Amino acid sequence: MVLISLAIIFTQLSLLAFGGGNAILPEMKHQVVDAHHWLTAQQFSVMFAMSQAAPGPNMMIVPLIGWYVAGLPGVLVATLAKLVPSSLIMIFSMQSLDKIKGHLFYRYFERALKPITVSLILVSGYLIAGAAAQNYLLIAIILLIACLSYFKNLHPFWLMLLGSGLAVLLLH
Repeated sequence: MVLISLAIIFTQLSLLAFGGGNAILPEMKHQVVDAHHWLTAQQFSVMFAMSQAAPGPNMMIVPLIGWYVAGLPGVLVATLAKLVPSSLIMIFSMQSLDKIKGHLFYRYFERALKPITVSLILVSGYLIAGAAAQNYLLIAIILLIACLSYFKNLHPFWLMLLGSGLAVLLLH
């Protein structure tokens, strides 16, 4: 039953992933934390941080969730459910994309997706930061790293290293 739930959830998320994987983080968090209670909000935030620190695609959180929920079968089901549906749609739609690229509808559709995608990514950041903000010191670290990310051209790895280093140094 858990594997079927994983398959359904990550297939739906795969089909909603306009603008990249981070745009679906709010719904992913809702499903695995709030709806199914497989993880706590803090565990989800930790898994997200681990997945972002690891080399590879930014959706490494999917196999981590699958592993936590159902072991190796969970990894396979969650990963395939997340990757296969959207990949198949992309393969088939690329064949007809050249035909519609010049149409007015396509340009309006593309323009409409941009603010939606940005909004979803901002909500993702808010949810992840909210789960990590357990005291005023952590809130200050989150705000500092967010400001550095916005105003400086620093690689995310260095920002994560700085944020985690500050948390370890100041909290322990």
